[in-house]
Amino acid sequence: MAEEFIGRGWAFPVRTDATGGIAMVERIREIEEAIRLILGTAPGERPMRPEFGCAIHDQVFAPMDATTAGHIAYEVRRALERWEPRIDLEDVVVTLAPAEATIWIDVRYLISGTNDPRNLVFPFYLIGEEATGPGAPELLPATTAPEGQ
Repeated sequence: MAEEFIGRGWAFPVRTDATGGIAMVERIREIEEAIRLILGTAPGERPMRPEFGCAIHDQVFAPMDATTAGHIAYEVRRALERWEPRIDLEDVVVTLAPAEATIWIDVRYLISGTNDPRNLVFPFYLIGEEATGPGAPELLPATTAPEGQ
């Protein structure tokens, strides 16, 4: 029964299979792709469903610190509890990796109706001075056209 509940859907990104039809995914792969899709979509990105997605993208210019990690963990939990009913979310662990300007989001969950623990690690990249560190190259000044041209 659990496999019927999980279902089957289009592969993401959309692609064709060996027969030229739309590639499909099912079972665990379907849930993993759905989680990645939820986390990778910013609210407002889909015109016909503006609430869909996860608000972690609001943190892309935030400093790499415990506050940002807490906001990200909260938004991931909130989005997955709303948009992915096929899982029971156990935990969201956020690990900071400043040298790589990356935040690793470890989503730990059970497939609903089973005792099958799973996890998915999603990388989230920060942009800005906090992410690049003190040794980042300085930006060159913008060039402008000479007057009269």
